[in-house]
Amino acid sequence: MLDYDFDGKCAFVRVDFNVPLNDGTIGDDTRIRAALPTIQHILNHGGAVICASHLGRPTGQVVEALRMAPVAEHLQSLLGDKHTVLTATSVCGEDAIAAAEALEAGEVLVLENLRFEAGETTNDAELASKLAAMADVFVQDAFGTCHRAHASTAGVPAILKPALAGMLLDKEIKAFANAFESPKRPVVAVIGGAKVSDKIVVLENLLDKVDRVLIGGGMAYTFLKAQSKTVGSSLCEDDRLDIALAVINKAADKNVELLLPSDHLVADSFSETANTKVVDGNIPDGWMGLDIGPETTALYRERLVSAATVVWNGPMGVFELEPFSHGTSAIAKVLADSNCLSIVGGGDSVAAIKKNKVENSISHISTGGGAFLEMLEGKQLPGILALS
Repeated sequence: MLDYDFDGKCAFVRVDFNVPLNDGTIGDDTRIRAALPTIQHILNHGGAVICASHLGRPTGQVVEALRMAPVAEHLQSLLGDKHTVLTATSVCGEDAIAAAEALEAGEVLVLENLRFEAGETTNDAELASKLAAMADVFVQDAFGTCHRAHASTAGVPAILKPALAGMLLDKEIKAFANAFESPKRPVVAVIGGAKVSDKIVVLENLLDKVDRVLIGGGMAYTFLKAQSKTVGSSLCEDDRLDIALAVINKAADKNVELLLPSDHLVADSFSETANTKVVDGNIPDGWMGLDIGPETTALYRERLVSAATVVWNGPMGVFELEPFSHGTSAIAKVLADSNCLSIVGGGDSVAAIKKNKVENSISHISTGGGAFLEMLEGKQLPGILALS
């Protein structure tokens, strides 16, 4: 993108402005700020920008509470008086087309919520054609939507050429390349979350790329039960025990060190006020594991300190309940104190980074949830494949 001459051109930029919105107030503007470098580069090099994004989950109909106007207003405040941000009241209606045609260099047009159009999620060819006709060049800067073959992510770049990667997307692609294509070793993957079924493809793919895997969260208990450990009332997928055991065996075959919790912070109920205790090994009946224990935390810290590259996806415990957030916070802090290349993605993992105020100490915080996960699975994303 940086080599392209935007002077006198109008760029259709697919951004991810899907921000939390409550009564017109934006709760977290991280995604809007993340798009600023791309938008400002185009504007500062003589171009105009059409910003297109979805917001929330409207299903092909107008939802007043999910209009893009508050987002456009906030974008204006971030860009300042140097640039004018305009809004359209439709995605590709007469007002949007007229506004796009009248757009001048240095101006930004924010289209209405893409998902007000039913054709967005079905990659409708007519919608893609109308959107593509508005601009001279396509820029994909919404990594968080690249795993979806929608009209704005796959349909438009198939028509509108050149189709370029924006600065944010380029950062995401380079981070993965640095972690998996030519990484500094040892490479450690920290994988947590509730269910083995959500991460099985991730784990199978990572075993071909990493040196160590540290497992935590609810999914750890399925692995432990597969090893004939007792897990009490902990979350466990009994229909995934064979799969978990196969992952353990594959790791051994590939000489990948796969670590599971050796001790646990357990509770007698799923509650912030539950009775708790630390247990080693087996979890007794009537108790559930809700966080990794201090021995496991120390072991995982040791493995991370010696790592050159770390990829983290998923919490070590029930992070949203404070008594069971310590294992996850410990991972965040050790990564912040480390000199390793650290890549973090996934809602709870990123939330832990923010809660511990260590954002500036992490090499790369991914802006994609599902897209990050699919990249970890080794999949090619439609929104990236469409670029040229």
